Amino acid sequence: MRTRVKFCGCTRWADAEAAIDAGADAIGMIFAASPRRISWPDFEEIARKIPPFVTPVGVFENPKRAEIEAARDVLANLVIQLHGNESGTFVSEIGGLVIKALPVLPGDSVERLAHRCEEYPDALLMFDTARENRATPAAPFAWEHVAAIARTRPVVIAGGLTPGNVAACVRSVRPFAVDTRSGVEDRNGHKDPMKMAAFVRAVRTADEA
Repeated sequence: MRTRVKFCGCTRWADAEAAIDAGADAIGMIFAASPRRISWPDFEEIARKIPPFVTPVGVFENPKRAEIEAARDVLANLVIQLHGNESGTFVSEIGGLVIKALPVLPGDSVERLAHRCEEYPDALLMFDTARENRATPAAPFAWEHVAAIARTRPVVIAGGLTPGNVAACVRSVRPFAVDTRSGVEDRNGHKDPMKMAAFVRAVRTADEA
């Protein structure tokens, strides 16, 4: 199975375009509090220009339904990604494809993670490194803790992925998708086309292994 690639934290069309040119399957735009929070005019520009077959994803944290609907009014096929304390009921009621992020805590067991997954039967689960400040780059978590879950349902792996380590992640977990933000950025926080291309190449190489 081909692993999908999502580049998150696109704040302008130039970032989104570079991601698409690199071969991204999905681009993420952050609406939650973040240094990479997208402005509404930039979101509208990306909505106008994003081509078919590239999935747009809106990242929220404990949003009100009105926030989600306002974004969907601009981009009807927007996939919703949630990073807060949203309940399984809230996730199910949103409708459409919803990605629910679950932070992996130090010392988390496979059993504990599997139990947390049960609350979100209708979501595509994303496992991310737990950290207090989401503005700071994350380190990878122990991928082997979610490999068994990935054999029972599609999962997305995020947290500290770079062109240098994403192939090992893909070989270890065989996830539905991988997601990165800071791992493919330059010093100014903009997406680096060369890093993105290298990230996609690494994923494709691992897919063939």
